[in-house]
Amino acid sequence: MWVLLGIAVLVAGFVARLNPLAVILVTAVVTGVAAAFGPGAGAGELLQAGIDTIAAFGKAFNDYRYISVIWLVLPLIGLLERHGLQERARILVGKVRSATTGRILLAYFVLRQISAAAGLTKLGGHPQMVRPLIAPMAEAAAETRYGDLPDDLRHRIRAHSAAVDNIALFFGEDIFFAIASILLIKGFLEANGIMLEPWQLAVWAIPTAVAALLVHGFRLMRLDRAIAREAGQ
Repeated sequence: MWVLLGIAVLVAGFVARLNPLAVILVTAVVTGVAAAFGPGAGAGELLQAGIDTIAAFGKAFNDYRYISVIWLVLPLIGLLERHGLQERARILVGKVRSATTGRILLAYFVLRQISAAAGLTKLGGHPQMVRPLIAPMAEAAAETRYGDLPDDLRHRIRAHSAAVDNIALFFGEDIFFAIASILLIKGFLEANGIMLEPWQLAVWAIPTAVAALLVHGFRLMRLDRAIAREAGQ
């Protein structure tokens, strides 16, 4: 029954709108101490139970700290944006007269696909690359040529920026034979009596990736023409 004190502490902390991490830590300590409470349990045993609970938290964080590393990217990107990352990207693109929205997105498509094929799927992504860099650069390329853009055209450029990342990653990562999707396909084929090695599946993913590059490159060329037509109006 005493163990349920942790739930009361959790509810009270959330109702009071206290720091969630602090509330959870205190709840865990209270639950650990309450679990040790019983007939004959002295202050020393209860104190040791609290210390052991905190030690368990520390051990879990130390053992699995690599899982939380990726979340450090988000505040880092936010800090860079606050100090003018998007503005610097726009200024850089504005100095390159030959840059167009389609060319910038095509260059990122190729880079994203090659990195994904090498197994480096975390090098790109919407929060760390598309929003702070790629989309502002694509918009700046159009603004340098045509001035202020209509909102619908600006939103379309952002959508194409996100699509480039999605499509390049989707068709590029299968070339890396140790990726989860290749292993999933291998397991499915083996269940149906088709025995293939992961590298064989990866090799046959190359023509698909090349086709995706050609098709999407054509779409980006059409995007440049649409921008010229609509911005000119």
